[in-house]
This record gives sequence, C-alpha cells and structure tokens, in this order.
Amino acid sequence: MLIGKPQDVLSSEITSQDLYRDRRRFIAALGGFIGSAFIPQSSKVNGSGANLGPIQPSPLSTQETATSLSNATRYNNFYEFGLDKEDPAIQAWRLKTRPWTINISGECLKPQTLGIEELLKIAPLEERIYRMRCVEGWSMVIPWVGFPIKALLDRVQPKSTARYIGFFSKADPKAMPGLDNPVLDWPYLEGLRLDEAQHPLAILAVGMYGQILPNQNGAPIRLVVPWKYGFKGGKSIVEIRLLRDQPWTSWSKATPDEYGFYANVNPNVDHPRWSQRNELRIGEMARRKTLLFNGYADQVGSMYTQMDLTRNF
Repeated sequence: MLIGKPQDVLSSEITSQDLYRDRRRFIAALGGFIGSAFIPQSSKVNGSGANLGPIQPSPLSTQETATSLSNATRYNNFYEFGLDKEDPAIQAWRLKTRPWTINISGECLKPQTLGIEELLKIAPLEERIYRMRCVEGWSMVIPWVGFPIKALLDRVQPKSTARYIGFFSKADPKAMPGLDNPVLDWPYLEGLRLDEAQHPLAILAVGMYGQILPNQNGAPIRLVVPWKYGFKGGKSIVEIRLLRDQPWTSWSKATPDEYGFYANVNPNVDHPRWSQRNELRIGEMARRKTLLFNGYADQVGSMYTQMDLTRNF
C-alpha cells in the first residue's frame, strides 16, 4: 500500500465553520464548489445538480474547525481510482452517478431496490461534523450531509436472524482504472455489526460541506462511521446486504493481521507498521494524541464493554 505525505497542506487552508455554513460566502470564496480548480471539469455532478435541499444541523456534530474543502477533496483513499492520495480527484470524473440504485437484500422482511432520489427522502438530511481518522495516521474534520443508517434499516425491517450488514461498492472497470490493481479482491466490501449500523452516529452520506458528494469522496452515497478508521467507510455503495454471519471484508481478507473487522480507533493497539498513539490533523503542523474511539467513547463505548479490543481490533 502506498502512503502519501501531506507535504502541501497548510494550516492557512483550513476553512472556518462560519464560512462554510454561509453557503453564498463559501461558494464565492472558493470560486464555486463544483468549479474549483482542483476538481477536473468533467467531474462536476454528471448532470445531477448540486442542490441537496434542506439540511438540518445536527447536535451530534463536533465543534472543531473543519478541514478545508480543498484538502478534503484532493487528499483521500479511493483505491478503485488509484493508490496515490491524489488519484481519486484526477480519475473519479469517469464515474457516472446518475442514474444510481442501491439494492437492499438478505435477512430483511422488505428487501427493495431504491434510486438515489428515493434515498435522499429516507429521512431529513443533516449536517454531521465528524472527526475522521485514517489508519495511516492522518485525520480530518469533515461536515458530512446524510441520514442515519437506522432510517433505511427501519424501512427494510431486519429479521431477528440479521446480525451483520455488508456494504458493497461499485466496481466498474470502464470507470475505475484502479480495479486493474490486485491489491484487493473487488468489489470493495465493508461491514458492521447490526447494532453498530443502528447507532445514531453511523450515517449514509450523500454530501459534504453543504453540497452534493464529489465523486472522489464516494458519490453518490457512502458509509461514514466516525469512531472507526477511515477504511471502514465504503464508497459509491450499490448494495447493502443484511447477514447472519460476519462478512469477510476487503481489507481484513487482504491482510487480516493489519486490518481487523472492527477497526475501532484505538491508540493502545498499533498497526504492525505504524503507531496509533498520535495523528497528524491535515492542515496542522504538530501531531496530536489519538483519542479512544476517535473521541466518541462516551457515545459508543458501551457496545464493546465485553470485548477484548486488543484481539477484536
């Protein structure tokens, strides 16, 4: 796995919360979200429009300063488009995100296939400003726009036999040049325990910074679980499957000694190649201490009280 270094990220690039909350000033300051120079012109929104409609602020948001939009959209992991951090912003314009459907099946009473327009109406859209931590040692603060996974699960009604949920990403060789690399077994699969997916903090994101989700960040819909490492956030989801048994997720399958199923942020459990005790917040110069469960221990810690987190990593 290739690890990029955020050499060109400056603290002066951080966007203040006041700025991005005021949509008009934010767009003016950036020259327009969709037209920003760092996003290829052909990756605009594939004709879907940039308006998500009403967005409610969430009391679950952190009050920390958000990472700049520029950094959040040009420094990320999306291996379907390449292994370097800059590859997704360069290559993801190829992905067509309209029309788009998600099939929900498996251990549920009401399996169904929903278009992205229907998914946008599952529940009121909220802005959730979350701390996000990558297993490689860097972190960001992202204002996501989305809705709780639980709202979708309530619609399909999980059976009593459902214990896990799998999220399958799109794998389109014509649009995703990274699929030629055998670093993972495609399509990308991530999973959660059902109680994790039903937790209020776990969301399906359809936007960020008040705008529609850019292709390189997982358009049109992606998984966001802020107390887990970033690789748990499956992008460009096309299938959700409720399961009896724990799925063999992509990174756990590729290197099980490095990437566990749970992937809870834990400064006391190092990755074999990196310490997890501290992190570099993109846009800052000094490293900071990593927080247990990425700072969400009070909200999610009770789900793991009976688990040995050094073994169930």
